[in-house]
Amino acid sequence: MPAIWQQHPRHIQNLAENAAMAVITNDLQLPPRARIGRYRRGGIMQTITASDITIVELGPDNAAEAQRLSLQENWPHRPQDWQLLLDISQGVGAICDGKLVGTAVLTPYGETGATCNMIIVDPAMRGMGLGRRLVEKLLDIAGDRECRLIATEAGLPLYEKLGFVATGEIRQHQGVVKAAATNGPVSDATLADLADLITLDKAALGLDRSALMTKLIEKEPFLLLRNETALRGFASCRPFGRGHILGPLVARDDEAFKPLLTASLARHEGKFLRVDLTDAAAAEIALVEAAGLAHVGGGIAMTRPGARHANPTGEARVYALAAQALC
Repeated sequence: MPAIWQQHPRHIQNLAENAAMAVITNDLQLPPRARIGRYRRGGIMQTITASDITIVELGPDNAAEAQRLSLQENWPHRPQDWQLLLDISQGVGAICDGKLVGTAVLTPYGETGATCNMIIVDPAMRGMGLGRRLVEKLLDIAGDRECRLIATEAGLPLYEKLGFVATGEIRQHQGVVKAAATNGPVSDATLADLADLITLDKAALGLDRSALMTKLIEKEPFLLLRNETALRGFASCRPFGRGHILGPLVARDDEAFKPLLTASLARHEGKFLRVDLTDAAAAEIALVEAAGLAHVGGGIAMTRPGARHANPTGEARVYALAAQALC
């Protein structure tokens, strides 16, 4: 029998994610001298302060322990999902008494931009400014890059204070795919198509995600839509969490987006699929829901400008994220 949170993913998962980010509102409410907490050490509850917590580098070898924290929040990431993220990112962890009690990850996209993600604080460590401390460490690592993230409502106050501004809404849909009809000719990509995929992705996002795109095509083939002269769009699907995730999905226009969407849905008929849709995908929300993918939450897309910034050309748009962590 699935766990209770899996039976009611929309409401319970949203509560869990908001609880994970509750540290952010606490960080704003408590002055530094009041940032103390109670932590069980050796079976005894002891008082700790921020000085008892050490920030360390988080690497691929920490994937299993990091997953323990994300599971506490009922986030679906498997060790493999953490591994992929840490392979292409710079992570930091918070250690107290030899135990990992917080995580934060910066995924750089070239020298221009990055995403801040997987900001988690153990419930016992909340209220001591640790969430803010971890985010500020990511921003230090980012340097003059533009930074992006997907925030919950609970996270907005801190992120706004740190210079992030809202740029759009992300809608998370998931479920077991019902029968779906394909709409238009698509084909499987090969490594020979990778350069074209990266070029179109950069046109849409304005950032260099070469490392991510290379990792993704090594895992699962992309779907492509081409015409006589150019690549019109692509979609990636890979194992993630409870099943698969559809994204990134990038297309030159809505006419290219729809066949890539329907073909991706058709290939996962009878399987659990998640997709994080951007505002660009608004016209096809009904199609997604008709395919059995219910709206279960989402987040607010935010950007913190840097001295360097993304330069999308406008030739294509991002319709579905690679993941909320990866934008």
